[in-house]
Amino acid sequence: MLDQSQTPILTALQASSQRPHAAFYAPGHKRGQGASARLRALLGEAALAADLPELPELDNLFAPEGVILAAQELAAAAFGANRTYFLANGSTCGIEAAILATCGPGDKIIVPRNAHRSVIAGLVLAGAMPVFVAPEYSSELGLVLGVKVETIAAALAHHPEARAVLVVSPTYHGVCSDIAAIAALAHHHGLPLLVDEAHGPHLAFHPDLPTPALALGADLVVQSTHKVLGALSQAAMLHTRGVGEASPQENRIDPSRLQAALQLTQSTSPNALLLVSLDAARHQMATEGQALLAETLALAQHLRSELATIPGLQVIDKPAVMAFPSVADLDLTRLTVDVSGLGLTGLVADDILHHELGVTVELPELRHLTLIVSLGNTWADGQRGIEGFRRLAARVAAQPPTPDGWVPPVPLAPSDAPFTLPVVSPRGAFFAATETVVAQAAIGRLSADTISAYPPGIPTLVAGEVISAGAIAYLATVKQQGGYLTGGREDTPEKFQVLAPMR
Repeated sequence: MLDQSQTPILTALQASSQRPHAAFYAPGHKRGQGASARLRALLGEAALAADLPELPELDNLFAPEGVILAAQELAAAAFGANRTYFLANGSTCGIEAAILATCGPGDKIIVPRNAHRSVIAGLVLAGAMPVFVAPEYSSELGLVLGVKVETIAAALAHHPEARAVLVVSPTYHGVCSDIAAIAALAHHHGLPLLVDEAHGPHLAFHPDLPTPALALGADLVVQSTHKVLGALSQAAMLHTRGVGEASPQENRIDPSRLQAALQLTQSTSPNALLLVSLDAARHQMATEGQALLAETLALAQHLRSELATIPGLQVIDKPAVMAFPSVADLDLTRLTVDVSGLGLTGLVADDILHHELGVTVELPELRHLTLIVSLGNTWADGQRGIEGFRRLAARVAAQPPTPDGWVPPVPLAPSDAPFTLPVVSPRGAFFAATETVVAQAAIGRLSADTISAYPPGIPTLVAGEVISAGAIAYLATVKQQGGYLTGGREDTPEKFQVLAPMR
């Protein structure tokens, strides 16, 4: 049994930052001595002194033998993995590495259509071809839900040569797919199950939260430790279970290839502050996580109950989503509030809350606002949030939006087809010759770009697939309502980059 009270990286970094010596190594600010006075005022002397490279006593992220290895072993035990890798480039590099470790050029991989754009980046790097499966969609709730097991089974029946299955669970809204059943299906086909669990690093630490993917049979899980736990932004973890062990799972993912893939996708100068924050976040959850999350769940339930009493608001709750076959559970620390009953889009409501009422949410969308309630939130935060929504509703009641000032949100529903493939692989589209056309002329052409309405960064168009009129209309609506687009080479939805005709 490992001693979870230890903090190997934190202890070593603290000692190194306080050791008197002449620093003839990078970074150039030399433990803060040469940093801008303004930067020192913002970060403080201690943080700058701890911004150290991979000194001998601080270990090497890509060949760990000392404190990093010890910290990763502690994390593996705490999160229920056989092996854990610390990530200093966010979940993005972990997703990319997972695809590189399991797929090569021309290989197929089952991917949900609501995957994050980091998945598309991984496909470009690997040269793999996605078989997109459509998640279930509720027009009543206006939400994309989970992926049904039957949908993945149909995709595998038509594409038995696929090399892996990737699932997003929980989603940005906290919706969890039936990972146990999907894992059993993937394993029946001899395939690894990769889970983008960016929004679920806390799940292993309280019994009232959904069961984490590792415990349900996933082979590889990527978590954004910073999103809901106490790590610094960009700090994440990749966990594997059974990989490289003497078990039937041992051949699903080659650990040496995974390690090589991580070296491709991570910086060769990982920030020590990010790594130490992962060590500290693991220590905090392993030693007091259940108590902290009990308080978090109580606060989330209080918010949920109070917001549900405000006229014009609908709080998405577990019974509403559990009625759908694709949903196995809902993370109750994630609150999704439908504000369309106020006659506002989520983007307009977010602007008022943020700039005027002192409440800032995680994810504004056309119809919804999603709040992350975590161990860092206080009851004072909760009360301020409740009061902000009450004042928003009261303002709308006193001054209803003019008919011309609000366009009913029209979310882009997933395709009715259970699974689809782009015409050209994302990698092929990335390197292809392109041309610029106006929106009307782009309909039916192949997109050269992966374009996402942000947040949450889920692609509306994927490079290599046919541009539809519905996708163009959705992007135009998001832009009109105050959102913004990322990934395209044009900054408006009036022009698109498409693949040039073959000559």
